[in-house]
Amino acid sequence: MDIVLGIKVSDGVVIATSKAATRGISILKDTDDKTRDLSDHNLMAFTGESGDTVQFAEYIQANIQLYNMREGHELSPHAVSHFVRNTLAKSLRSRKPYQVNALLAGYDTDKKTPSLSWIDYLGTKADLPYAAHGYAAFYTLSLLDHHYRKDMTVEDGLRLLKLCNKELNTRMPIDFKGLQVKVVNKDGVKVVDGEW
Repeated sequence: MDIVLGIKVSDGVVIATSKAATRGISILKDTDDKTRDLSDHNLMAFTGESGDTVQFAEYIQANIQLYNMREGHELSPHAVSHFVRNTLAKSLRSRKPYQVNALLAGYDTDKKTPSLSWIDYLGTKADLPYAAHGYAAFYTLSLLDHHYRKDMTVEDGLRLLKLCNKELNTRMPIDFKGLQVKVVNKDGVKVVDGEW
């Protein structure tokens, strides 16, 4: 029942995740954060089995931060997405594969470009202008297909996200307790306040 949405715009990436932590038909928590700051300009949003998601996110976060400390510089979004994809692909061949889907949002400070990568639990990776995991994909991809433009700004992306949120509130059969919205751009990762 999780919602994970991402929209790449010309000057950054907008990420939204549902605040509800669910188990079956029960809502266990209404302030859940389904994202992890991997570095100053890289963010991972995730969905999947609750134990796997937390363990996987912490493992990825720790390894990216360890690399940054050892090498003295931040990994590019491209390198981070390949590391995450490779980790999921390796786990498939183990006795305990991770059941995690992820969106990776980043801003490459060298190339001055935003990046959005869609990765599923099978280790499939695609770089896309917009993406969704969970039930959000069923309800929002047609809106994103229709309204998305390459030249959108962060403000345009937030307006498009509001359209998606309205559609989710109208059509979703459950209360997902609103969205937590974050933006990744040249200034880093920041939380967008407001009614979502």
